[in-house]
Amino acid sequence: QVQLVESGGGLVQAGGSLRLSCAASGGTFSALSLGWFRQAPGKEREFVAAIGYKNSTLYSDSVKGRFTISRDNTKNTMYLQMNSLQAEDTALYKCAAEMGGDYGFWGQGTQVTVSS
Repeated sequence: QVQLVESGGGLVQAGGSLRLSCAASGGTFSALSLGWFRQAPGKEREFVAAIGYKNSTLYSDSVKGRFTISRDNTKNTMYLQMNSLQAEDTALYKCAAEMGGDYGFWGQGTQVTVSS
C-alpha cells in the first residue's frame, strides 16, 4: 500500500505561483510513476502532469510551459511548481501513484484557488 499526502495549496492572485508537494510512504518511491490531477467544481477530473520512475515527464496542454513536475527520491516527495497561475487553474489538486498500469493510489488533495 502507498499512502500519499498533498500540501502546499492555498489562495493566490492571478499571475502568482505555488508549489505543491506530495509525500509518499509505504512503497518503494523510486520505482513509482506519479501524477498530478485536478478537479474543479462541476467538472470532471483532469490530468495535469506525470513523472516516471526514470524522470520522464508529461504535461497537459493547458499547463505546459507554466507548471513543472519533479521528484526527490531521497525525500519520497513529488512536487508541482505552478507559475503564471490563472483563474482556470482553481481546483482540488490530487497526486496519484501508478502501479500495474493504473493510478491505484490517491491522496486526499490540496485546494488551489486563484483570484482574478
